[in-house]
Amino acid sequence: MANPRLKDKYLQDVIPALQEKFGYKSVMQVPQITKISINQGLGRAVADKKVIDIAIDELSAIAGQKAVATIASKSVSNFKLREGMPIGAKVTLRGQKMYEFLDRLLTVSLPRVRDFRGVSEKGFDGRGNYTLGVKEQIIFPEISIEKVRNITGMNITFVTTAQTDEEGHELLKLFGMPFANKNK
Repeated sequence: MANPRLKDKYLQDVIPALQEKFGYKSVMQVPQITKISINQGLGRAVADKKVIDIAIDELSAIAGQKAVATIASKSVSNFKLREGMPIGAKVTLRGQKMYEFLDRLLTVSLPRVRDFRGVSEKGFDGRGNYTLGVKEQIIFPEISIEKVRNITGMNITFVTTAQTDEEGHELLKLFGMPFANKNK
């Protein structure tokens, strides 16, 4: 089976560019994306159990891999939440599916965002990992707008082996992540 397009881009373009910029002596020092985690928190799920099933189906279609429900670890009486109740959905992508999802996100989904001016550079955590918030699941072509009952957002986290935010930023930028200009 052939490598995904972005994996080939990483091997041919990204590694040499990062080695030149940061002076890595070994290819093994060059940062890479290890996994992409997609997470949806669904507060409405406390009242309506079907919300979780719909979210799992949508997330599975978007990721190309079966999503699972996230479970509340604590009871919170103010939110009518009990320990063990499903309150969200998540999926973690690695390897080939991760590169295919990243390719679809960068080339198809993000350009479909209304009034898109780039993604924020403030989503880094200090260790080179980046989290991107998406307000609507309908930007993904796998989701049929006619079938959507509720517009829900999601967090997409890119976990990298980068040591610093600067390295992580450069890695994602070389993959084609459309960061917003700081000047504007």
